[in-house]
Amino acid sequence: MLQIEQARERRAQRNLSVTLAKCESEVLAAQQLRWRVFADELGARLDSPVHGADIDRFDAHCDHLIVRDDDSGRIVGCYRILPPDAARRIGGYYSETEFDLGRLDHLRPRMVEVGRSCIDADYRSNAAVIGLLWSGLARYMQDNGHQYLIGCASIGLADGGHNAAAVFASLGAHMAAPEYRVFPKLRLPLDRLTPAASAVLPPLVKGYVRAGAEVCGEPAWDPDFNTADLPVLLDMNRMDARYARHFMPRAA
Repeated sequence: MLQIEQARERRAQRNLSVTLAKCESEVLAAQQLRWRVFADELGARLDSPVHGADIDRFDAHCDHLIVRDDDSGRIVGCYRILPPDAARRIGGYYSETEFDLGRLDHLRPRMVEVGRSCIDADYRSNAAVIGLLWSGLARYMQDNGHQYLIGCASIGLADGGHNAAAVFASLGAHMAAPEYRVFPKLRLPLDRLTPAASAVLPPLVKGYVRAGAEVCGEPAWDPDFNTADLPVLLDMNRMDARYARHFMPRAA
């Protein structure tokens, strides 16, 4: 399995580390964290073979990035990563269940998909967790020579979608060129939504945009997670210089 050099950071009296899951028990712990966040907290309808663990057909083909509280042994953050060779073996990316990615076909040999990002509720006030996830992801991309990162950045629809409409409208300066546009299979009906007075960007959306990612089209509606999913694409060669210096020190 591909490895990531372990990174450690002490914040708010916690000793945290980031690495790739090395065994089935670590993968299961990440899947159980995902269930607690997505199903128990957010009410997502998860079609999983194991109650209490978020498992789908992509998981067995992914690398699982985890942040651990080394004092307790608890896994408190995770990201799943689908590299291009694994996507080819399984027949595509998870994003293709929501979008037509045809215009990105030429990027596939160098394109990694990330998703299912979540952080334990007790650790969300600690910026170190998301920082370690980003550092681990950047190192994974750099160490394995991958250039493009794609994913779905979710916006909750508890308000009926009005904030999602406002967020999408606010991101016009970050839209990808037409040749990199993708198309939702179940489109969020933006024409029937009144954008909220001010857009509240979820932390993940904000992080992608600040890193230099582009939005590749209109959001898809995911009824199972009750989210609007924005398709994002980050070219690691065009990552914001501040992010590159912080998360990819060898590139500085």
